[in-house]
Amino acid sequence: MLFESFDLVSALATLAACLVSVALLLAVSQQLWQLRWAATRDKSCKLPIPKGSMGFPLIGETFHWILQGSGFQSSRREKYGNVFKTHLLGRPLIRVTGAENVRRILMGEHQLVSTEWPRSTRMLLGPNSLANSIGDIHRHKRKVFSRIFSHEALESYLPKIQVVIQDTLRVWSSNPDPIDVYVQAQKLTFRMAIRVLLGFRLSDEELSQLFQVFQQFVENVFSLPVDLPFSGYRRGIRARETLQKSLEKAIREKLQSTQGKDYADALDILIDSGKEHGKEMTMQELKDGTLELIFAAYATTASASTSLIMQLLKHPGVLEKLREELRSNGILHNGCVCEGSFRVDTINSLHYLDCVIKEVLRLFSPVSGGYRTVLQTFELDGFQIPKGWSVLYSIRDTHDTAPVFKDVDIFDPDRFGQDRTEDKDGRFHYLPFGGGVRNCLGKHLAKLFLKALAIELSSTSRFELATRTFPRVMPVPVVHPADGLKVRFFGLDSNQNEIITETESMLGATV
Repeated sequence: MLFESFDLVSALATLAACLVSVALLLAVSQQLWQLRWAATRDKSCKLPIPKGSMGFPLIGETFHWILQGSGFQSSRREKYGNVFKTHLLGRPLIRVTGAENVRRILMGEHQLVSTEWPRSTRMLLGPNSLANSIGDIHRHKRKVFSRIFSHEALESYLPKIQVVIQDTLRVWSSNPDPIDVYVQAQKLTFRMAIRVLLGFRLSDEELSQLFQVFQQFVENVFSLPVDLPFSGYRRGIRARETLQKSLEKAIREKLQSTQGKDYADALDILIDSGKEHGKEMTMQELKDGTLELIFAAYATTASASTSLIMQLLKHPGVLEKLREELRSNGILHNGCVCEGSFRVDTINSLHYLDCVIKEVLRLFSPVSGGYRTVLQTFELDGFQIPKGWSVLYSIRDTHDTAPVFKDVDIFDPDRFGQDRTEDKDGRFHYLPFGGGVRNCLGKHLAKLFLKALAIELSSTSRFELATRTFPRVMPVPVVHPADGLKVRFFGLDSNQNEIITETESMLGATV
């Protein structure tokens, strides 16, 4: 017994010594990791680098960021201020909040900073994407994309968008079970990108298969850039390869098609732009451009669509006010959208609808911010921003901390009304689509889609929350409900009464 007790004590002592050694090793390695990045400060600048933590070696604070969500930014901003350093997704990063700080970064494009996405994003989007282009190439691509999202192009897309939304809402309303709005919104925006923007004639089965692959691609766009068989980055690469094969097949079929149509889609404009400059785009350039168009129209628009529906559920008075505006402007009559009223100028003239969309994008901006690489050391908020580091300007936190907005946590579309206009004191207080020369070119399409969805929801549907409480909202990688948003949809007849199906009528009679 004595020897057994001694052996047990010895084993526990050895285990304790091992644990202490591991803890000391971690502490030393973490300290060396912090010093490694502190040494990168620009010695010619007397200002200190921003406060903050670089986390653990190699992984930095990536897992803290994923697990904490919006709490990550707010907790560190509270501790370190509007400008702090961290290490995310395999690289050192300085996060920036506040209208003046953000303005300095966005207006410093090409002089102080240059756009840069995380390595995984750059690789998965491809070298020919607008996001990865710089200089003259970027300027040329922006001109092409400006045509894709011009007023004339939007006018031609709108009837197709309306059909896609109407078909989707009919399916939602015909389902007796609750649907997960976030999942269905992703399918809706994907269908819009494929059938409206690109004009691909895919069957429902082909569309469903492509959607599954695209989801895997999107889920890993912001993964750690670790190319191992089990990594998210490798899954993203495989999904990209599969997508590109399918896209090449669809592009070739589209190029060979002789069937006419009543509008030029985004892919047509992309193809014609190369011909106009005497150099036709290669298949790889077309595939990269097509993939980027789907990516741009998909996740952020699905996020904003879900947020819109959630806020209309939470605020029935807002929904009724929307309906009243539609009726008073002759768009909604006897429960139907009047023929010929679905035009870009007509929709954009609806002031209260515009306020609702602005407030959704203020309170639930789909993306957290934008990445930039520092070209030369500069000062920001009393700190040096060293050359070579990455900067992430924060959209959501700038909205949350902007002094021009009152009661920032309250959903209040009237804050953008003509008698208040809380965003009038500076455009960098409100920037859901970024700003400067890298602002989102698809913003007009996104807002038009959201307005069209709100009009159809107000006109043809009644919907109610299928759970006892609203889900918690997660901010990473885009704003989305943590456990989905379960909603029941009911179709409305011309008198705004709920449509009862034959099956439901029989069940009611039985009861």
